[in-house]
Amino acid sequence: MKGAVFLGDRRVELRDFPDPRPGPGEVVVAIRASGLCGSDLHSYRDRPGQVTTSGKRVVGHEPAGVVHTVGPGVPDEVAAIGNRVMVHHYAGCTRCDHCRSGWPQMCSTAPTRVFGTHEHGAHAPFMRVPAVTLVPLDKKLNFSAGAAIGCGTGTAWGGLDRLGDVGGSTVAVFGQGPVGLSATLLATARGARVIAIDPEPARLAKAQEFGAVATIDPSSVRATTALRDLTDGAGVPLVLETSGATRAAGDGLASLAPWGRMCVVGLGGEVHFDVLDMHRSQMTLMTSWSMSIVQQRQCAEFVARNELPVDALFSHHWRLDQVVEAYEEFDKQSAGKGVIVFDEP
Repeated sequence: MKGAVFLGDRRVELRDFPDPRPGPGEVVVAIRASGLCGSDLHSYRDRPGQVTTSGKRVVGHEPAGVVHTVGPGVPDEVAAIGNRVMVHHYAGCTRCDHCRSGWPQMCSTAPTRVFGTHEHGAHAPFMRVPAVTLVPLDKKLNFSAGAAIGCGTGTAWGGLDRLGDVGGSTVAVFGQGPVGLSATLLATARGARVIAIDPEPARLAKAQEFGAVATIDPSSVRATTALRDLTDGAGVPLVLETSGATRAAGDGLASLAPWGRMCVVGLGGEVHFDVLDMHRSQMTLMTSWSMSIVQQRQCAEFVARNELPVDALFSHHWRLDQVVEAYEEFDKQSAGKGVIVFDEP
């Protein structure tokens, strides 16, 4: 089969790999959709000698598809051939407390394996994974939506969960890329009043479609001032930072109301604050690492139950043989979410 690999220096290409076969406790998923995630851009842009996958492993960690083959020891109730599934893209020991509570990325006894980095990922027709990583995909959701929930949209869900009960509160979402837009959509559906911040007009327009009550362009006004104005000087009780920009993180902290909570999910930036300045605010600063496998299922069920338009996140659909063009477009970070789709046999 053909699979996409990163070579560094903004290069990606297709290479030949053997068709995978499942071992004990494993399944092979026939991929129907494989999302492009913002975190992949770090490896895509990296210097050739620093790319973790170094052209040896198939990339892509937002898989959705159908169970194709099943290895020994996998019961039908877990993975029957033909089942529609997503994949939680981490694997741990399965035995420690973190793994058993649905957080294999925080495994305490073995190095975490990340599909698309340490193991072959989903930018290929087939992908071999442990059966315990599978998450059911409701028939109400198409495979592209399942791919988004597998990381980007699921990461937004995980960040909102970290903030707590957002219903009835004002949430400032910094960044309106695929994760930020997902947060705007999900937080609105969970009863929050969302203020969306992003310098890209098209993304702000999409945020309004997804329910944002106000938008801020930080390239034309100071976000902190605008947020204070929108809250009658009180500041916002909740901030979700998805952009990975250091300035956005600083503005988020400066915009918090007393007792406010801020969760950082965007990668690449830094968070700085003077303890003396923030000491009396009683603020809480936290991070969120994607989501647990339980939260991935809960997010998918919530999206299906509330018929949320996750499909509207996508601005581009690509075939696997267009992967070079796909990442060149995605690298601009000015459009919506992209996904590689595979035809059913």
